[in-house]
Amino acid sequence: MTTGFSSNSCRFADYFVICGLDTESGLEPDELSALCQYIEATKFRDGARGLASADEGENFEQSPLRRTFKSKVLAHYPENVEWSPFDQDAVGMLCMPKGLAFRTQADTREPQFHSFIITREDGSRTYGFALTFYEEVTSKQICSAMQTLYHMHNRHLHPHPLNPHPQHTLLPTPSISRLQRFNSYDISRDTLYVSKCICLIAPMAFPQACRKVLQQLHQAVSSPQPPPLPLESYVYNILYEVPLPPAGRSLKFSGVYGPVVCQRPSTAELPLFDFPISQVFELLGVENVLQLFTCALLEIQILLYSQHYQRLMTVAESITALMFPFQWQHVYVPILPASLLHFLDAPVPYLMGLHSNGEGDRTKLELPQEANLCFVDIDNHFIELPEDLPLFPNKLEFIQEISEVLLAFGMSPEGNPLHSQGQAKHWGFRSTDMVTDRRNGNLASSPLNSYLLRENETIARLQALVKRTGVSLEKLDVREDASSNKDLKVQCDEEELKMHQLNIQVREVFANRFTQMFADYEVFVIQPSQDKESWFSNRDQMQNFDKASFLSDQPEPYLPFLSRFLETQMFASFIDSKILCHDDEDKEHTLRVFDSRVDKIRMLNVRTPTLRTSMYQTCTNIDEAEKAIEMRVVKIDHTALHPHLLDMKIGQGRYEHGFFPRLQSDVLSTGPVSNKWAKRSAPAQWRRKDRQKQHAEHLYLDNDQREKYIQEARNLGTTIRQPKLSNLSPSVIAQTNWKFVEGLLKECRNKTKRMLVEKMGREAVELGHGEVSITGVEENTLIASLCDLLERIWSHGLQVKQGKSALWSHLLHYQETIATSLSLLPTSGLIHDIERRKSDAGAALAPLKVSLIRDMRHIQNIGEIKTDVGKARAWVRLSMEKKLLSRHLKKLLSDHELTKKLYKRYAFLRCDDEKEQFLYHLLSFNAVDYFCFTNVFTTIMIPYHVLVIPSKKLGGSMFTANPWVCVSGELAETGVLQVPKHTQEITFECQNLGKLTTVQMGHDNSGLYAKWLVEYVMVRNEITGHAYKFPCGRWLGKGVDDGSLERVLVGELVTPNSENEDRMCRTPPMQQSPGMMRRFVTISPNSKPKLNTGQIQEGVGESINGIVKHFHKPEKERGSLTLLLCGEYGLVWALEQVFQHGFKSPRLFKNVFIWDFLEKSQVYFESAEQREVTPDENWQTRVHHFCRFMRAINSTSRNIGKDGKFQMLVCLGARDHLLHHWIALLADCPITVQMYEDTALIKDRSLVNSLIRVLQTLQEFNITLEASLVKGIGI
Repeated sequence: MTTGFSSNSCRFADYFVICGLDTESGLEPDELSALCQYIEATKFRDGARGLASADEGENFEQSPLRRTFKSKVLAHYPENVEWSPFDQDAVGMLCMPKGLAFRTQADTREPQFHSFIITREDGSRTYGFALTFYEEVTSKQICSAMQTLYHMHNRHLHPHPLNPHPQHTLLPTPSISRLQRFNSYDISRDTLYVSKCICLIAPMAFPQACRKVLQQLHQAVSSPQPPPLPLESYVYNILYEVPLPPAGRSLKFSGVYGPVVCQRPSTAELPLFDFPISQVFELLGVENVLQLFTCALLEIQILLYSQHYQRLMTVAESITALMFPFQWQHVYVPILPASLLHFLDAPVPYLMGLHSNGEGDRTKLELPQEANLCFVDIDNHFIELPEDLPLFPNKLEFIQEISEVLLAFGMSPEGNPLHSQGQAKHWGFRSTDMVTDRRNGNLASSPLNSYLLRENETIARLQALVKRTGVSLEKLDVREDASSNKDLKVQCDEEELKMHQLNIQVREVFANRFTQMFADYEVFVIQPSQDKESWFSNRDQMQNFDKASFLSDQPEPYLPFLSRFLETQMFASFIDSKILCHDDEDKEHTLRVFDSRVDKIRMLNVRTPTLRTSMYQTCTNIDEAEKAIEMRVVKIDHTALHPHLLDMKIGQGRYEHGFFPRLQSDVLSTGPVSNKWAKRSAPAQWRRKDRQKQHAEHLYLDNDQREKYIQEARNLGTTIRQPKLSNLSPSVIAQTNWKFVEGLLKECRNKTKRMLVEKMGREAVELGHGEVSITGVEENTLIASLCDLLERIWSHGLQVKQGKSALWSHLLHYQETIATSLSLLPTSGLIHDIERRKSDAGAALAPLKVSLIRDMRHIQNIGEIKTDVGKARAWVRLSMEKKLLSRHLKKLLSDHELTKKLYKRYAFLRCDDEKEQFLYHLLSFNAVDYFCFTNVFTTIMIPYHVLVIPSKKLGGSMFTANPWVCVSGELAETGVLQVPKHTQEITFECQNLGKLTTVQMGHDNSGLYAKWLVEYVMVRNEITGHAYKFPCGRWLGKGVDDGSLERVLVGELVTPNSENEDRMCRTPPMQQSPGMMRRFVTISPNSKPKLNTGQIQEGVGESINGIVKHFHKPEKERGSLTLLLCGEYGLVWALEQVFQHGFKSPRLFKNVFIWDFLEKSQVYFESAEQREVTPDENWQTRVHHFCRFMRAINSTSRNIGKDGKFQMLVCLGARDHLLHHWIALLADCPITVQMYEDTALIKDRSLVNSLIRVLQTLQEFNITLEASLVKGIGI
C-alpha cells in the first residue's frame, strides 16, 4: 500500500448495514405506510366523499404479496462512529423505502441497486448505497402467516365463495389464471421469497465503486463456490483498510472477485460527481433536461416520478451537479419514503423523488399544489412545466453544443428510454463499437451518419443546422479517435471511463454557460460598509448585488430568465459566500474553481468586461478536464491493503449457501490498532473537523461557521432541508407544518419589503435602501414571485385539491357561495359584498363599486387567459393595480365556514395571527402605484368611460354643435368618437390603450351657438378604476378665445383622495414634489399671473430638467413625455411665459396671441430672404427651417387655434432640435422691437443667451412625439 495519506483522509465507508425481515417479530404491516394511507383517507373526511372505509387502512384490497411489511435494520457494523452517528430510522427507511416485499418462484427476483442521501440538520450529507435481493423464507411461521393472510384476502374479495379454494374456480382464460397465480400463494405449492438489503454508508458518493463491492458480496453468497475468504474479511477491509482517495488521486482496492477503482478530482477541477449523466439524457432527452434544469435554477418545486429508485437519485444528483457554481438551498429528498407523502404539501421550493408503483398513472396522483410545480415522469420521457417558464439564455445554441457531445458518444439527443434500463452497458458498448468499426473502415467518417441515428428526424434537423452554421463535425471523430487510439492501459473498465468522459464533457459545457453569463459578476457585488457582525444581523434587509446595473448590461433576450434567477436563494447564498471570503484561502472549493475560470475568460476576452454580447461562446477546456481523468485511471496513485484472514474463532465465518448471514460483530466492531493513514490517536473532534473540511471541499456543503451565519440570516422558510426520517407522530407533523407557516410569513414580509423598496426607487435610495431604479422586467419578476408565494400559501393544508391553482379554486368557491346567498336574498336585499369607494374625482364620475366578485368576472371575461393559474395571476395583478389586494383577500378569508371546509386545521390560512400579519404586509402595497395589469394584458378589450365637464359659469346647455373626442394612450388610440351633446358622456370598449396620455377634443361648429367652454375631461378605465383628468379651461369656437375648434389636452392620473382605512400613506408617488413654479402660480389663481424674469427662467429650467430626467431613466420606466412637453408647467407653457413677458397689448378689447407675433416675424424673414439680405449661411438655413414649419402648421386642415399652433411649433422644434436656433433668430428680429417693451426678457441679451444654453441640452435626446400632437403635419 502506498503510504502518506494525510490525516484528513478518512475511511471509504463508515458502516456496513444489513436490512430485512426480522423473524423474531414476524410479519408486521408497515406502520408508516399505514399512516400514509390514513392520511390519504382523511383527505376526504371533510369533503363530499365521507370517511374512507376502515378496510382501506388495513389495506385489504391489495393482495398480501403486494402489501408492505415492516423491514428492520438487522445489523450494522461498527456499532457507532463518533464523527458520523448511525441514524437507524433514516437508514432503515431509505434502504427499503417501501418496506419488505414478498415474491414467489413465479415472480422476477433480479437484484436492484440504488443509492440515497441523508441530510443532517447542519446541512452535511451522508450517502448510502444499497443492493436489494431476494432470499427464500425458511421460517414456517412466516409462511403460514402469509397463507392465512391469503385466506382472509380471498374471503374479503368473494364474501360467499361457492368453493373453498376460489383461486381454482376462475375462468380458464390463460391470462386471468396466470395473473391470479402471480398474485397468490399456496404453502403446499409455492416457495416464498422475501427482500433483503445490504448497504454501505459512506461520506462521499462513489456509486460505481460501491455497486461493484455490493454486487461482488452478493455474488459470494449466491454462487455455488464459496469465496476465497470469509465475508468478514471483505467487509472489514472496506470499512477499515480502504481510505478515501485524496483530492486529485485515484485509488484501487480489492472486492471479492475483482479490483475496484475510484478517483477524486483535484481542487482545481469540478467537484466530485460519479453518477451517469448519460442516463439522464437517455431517459429525458436534451430538451427536457434543459427545461428541468431551468426550473431547478428558478427554485420551482420539482417532483421526480419513477419506479426505479436509482433513476430518481441519478436525475436529482445530476441536475444539482450541473448547477455548478450554484447550490440547491431548499428541501432535497431524491427518494421520498412512502410514509412521508404528506411532505409534498410543503409550501416551499423542493426537489423530491416519488416512487411510482408502475401501475398508477399520473392522473391518479393527488398533488397538493401544481401552480408552480415541475413534474417529471422519468420512465415515460415526459415533463410537465409550470406556466410562464422563461427560456434559458441561448437555449438553441446550448442544446446544439450538448447534442454534439452526446452524438460523439453515439447517443441520441432526443433521448432513448429503452436503452437505459438501469445499466450503462448499452451506450458504453455502442460508442466503443462505433469507434472500432470506424477504424476498421466499416462506417462513414462522421458520427452523424451512424446507423443508429439515420432514421431520426431531429438528428436530420440538427445535421442541417450544423451544415448551416458551419460547425465541423470532423473534429468530433478526431477527438474520439484520439481517445481510443492511444491504446492506453486503462485500469478501469472501458465503459466506466466512457461514463467519466461523458460526465466531464457535459458538465464542462454547463459550467461554461455560467462562467460566460457571470464573467463580470464581481463588479456588481456590493461589499458591506459595516463590520461583519452588524452585516449578519441585518442580513435580509441588505442588498448584496447590484441587480439593476447587472441586468442593464445584459442582452435583452436573457432578461426574463436572469431577472428571476437573481431573486433566488441560491444566487443570494452564492453572493453571500463571495462577500465573506476575502482571499483565496477562505473560499469554498466551488467559488475558488468558478472564480479561477472567470479570471481565465476575462484574460481571453479583451472586450470590455461590462459590454455583454449575446454571442454564444462554446466551451474550450473540455480536453484538459478529460485528460486529468484519463491520467488518473492510466496510472493508479494508491492501492489499498488486500483483504486478509481475520483473527476469528474456528467455525466462525461459515454460512449457508444462498443466504446473506449476520456477520461476526466482534471482529468488525473496531479497526486495526495502528493504521498509517487513519491516525486513530487523533481526537474525534479533529477528525470531525477534517471531515467537514473535506465535505466542504467536495460536496460543497455549508458546514463551516460562515455558512451557518449565511443560513441563519437568509433562511426564508428553508429551515427544513430534509424531513426528519423517524418518528412520525402527529405532533412531529404539526411541528413541521408550524415551521412552514412561520417560513411563509417571513417570506411574505421579505417579499413585500423588497417590492416596496424597489418601487419607491429614488425616495428609497435617499433612505439608504439598495438600488436606484427598477426595470419593467424586474417588476414583473417580483410580482410573479408574489403570485407564486400566494399559490403556495393557498395550497398549504388543502383538504381536497381541485384544479391547478389553489387560490383560484378558493375564489370560485367563494363566488359560488355568494351566488347562492344572493339567490336566497329578497330582491330588495343589499349586496353586502359591494361597497362604493369614495369618489375619485369629486362628484364628476360616479364611483366604481369595490367588488371582489366583479373583479373576478372581469378576469373570467378575458378570453386570452385559458388556465386557472393564469386567471389567479391576472386577478392578483388587477387587485394590486387597484390597491385592493389586501382588502379582497381579507374579504375572501372572512368567510370562515368556507375556509374551514377547504382547509385542514394546521393550514396557514387557519392560523389567525399569521393570517392577520400576512394581510397587513400586503396592505403596504397600497403605498405605491402598480400598472402590473395594464402593462401586461396589452391586447384585451377594456371599457372606458369619458365625461366632459363644461364650465359651470357659462352653462353648456345652449351648446348646439356636435362634440367629439379621441383618446390616446401609451399603447394605442381610439380614433374619433362622437359624444352626445346633451349628456356629454360616453362609455365605449376598445383594446387596452395603456396609460392614457392625451385627449383630442373638438366640435363640428354646427348650429346657432357653436361655442363651448370646457373645464376638463375625465376618462376612466372601467376595469382597473384608473381615472385621468385632462384640464382644458378654454373655449372651443370660431371668434372666441383663439378661434380654435379642437384642442389637444394632456392628462394626469388622478390619485384617489378617499380617507379610507385601507390607505396607509398618501404620497402620490407619480408626481415630483411641487416645483417653484407651482408655488408662484397658485398664488393668484384667477388673474393670469405676471411672472418676473427670474421665475420665468426657473420655469424653463424645471421643464427642461423634467425632460432630461425622463431620458435618463431606463426605457421601460419612463413616464409620459407628452406631459413634460404640453402638460402643466411643461416646455410649451414655459416658452409661452418667455414670449408673453413684456408683450405689448395694442387695444383694450383685442387679444393678441404669440402666434400673431410669429406670423409677422415669418413675413419679415420671407421678404428678407427674397431681398437677399442674408448675414450668413447659418442664418439662412435657420430662417428656411422656421418659415417651412410655420407654413406647414398654418396650412393644416385642423382648426387647432393659435395657441394650438404655438404648441405644435414648440413640439416640432424640440423634436428636430431647432428651438435654440429659433430663439436666437427671433431675438434679433426687427418685429420684436416693435411688439415688445424694452424690459421684455426676449430683448435682454444675457437672458436670451442663458435661455439658448438651457435649450441646447435637449440636443442629445431623441424626442419622439405622440401622433396626436402632430396630426396633419407632413414634416
